[in-house]
Amino acid sequence: MMLKVIVVGPKYQLNVGYIARIAKNMGVNRLYFVKPRADIHGKKAIMYSKHAHDLLSNAVVYNSIDEAVSGSDVVIGTTGISRVIRFAKMLSLEETLRFLKGKKARSIALLLGRDDTGLRREELERCDIVTHIGSSGGYPVLNISHALAILLYAMAPASKRPEKDGAVRGAINKRELLLLQSLFEKMISGKRIRQRRMVSNVFAKTIRRAGLTEPELHVLLTAFK
Repeated sequence: MMLKVIVVGPKYQLNVGYIARIAKNMGVNRLYFVKPRADIHGKKAIMYSKHAHDLLSNAVVYNSIDEAVSGSDVVIGTTGISRVIRFAKMLSLEETLRFLKGKKARSIALLLGRDDTGLRREELERCDIVTHIGSSGGYPVLNISHALAILLYAMAPASKRPEKDGAVRGAINKRELLLLQSLFEKMISGKRIRQRRMVSNVFAKTIRRAGLTEPELHVLLTAFK
């Protein structure tokens, strides 16, 4: 599996630098940001990244979470506080690892929230699952760079590429998945649905979580067509 680390709206250059350093420690070769408030190329960010400043120089910046997670098989949100999320499974880190172990996912998007306010509820609801690290009940919220270190260390076995080209046997065609999504959206476009975008997001997440085989996908495409 390939792991895509996406940092949403980081505020402090110090954290940006530490995130780059930890990411490189754990073998991540590229970082992705969504609307960073801190200057990811700033002097302090570079200083605290130490020998990982190339990850900041080559970082990709997106304008939205939707853009950042596009094409990912599984989207994992993170939160410091265990809570009920309507349209995403809330799992402990241990449960998340078991979930990934049984999942035939080629790419995983890991979303880290803002270093002051975290991910918003509506952003967490776009994720397939939301994970949290069991920590002290008196002070459960970790610094995002510390949380990333724990997550990357725990997820490393799941994110290793099984083959040199990163391909996973049995992976289904991404274009066909996108076609299925577009067919669904076309089907609901003429319906009286108040929250059409939410319905579309829930369908997309359901399909990703299902881990469809190629024959199953073709059956659904035929039915929707």
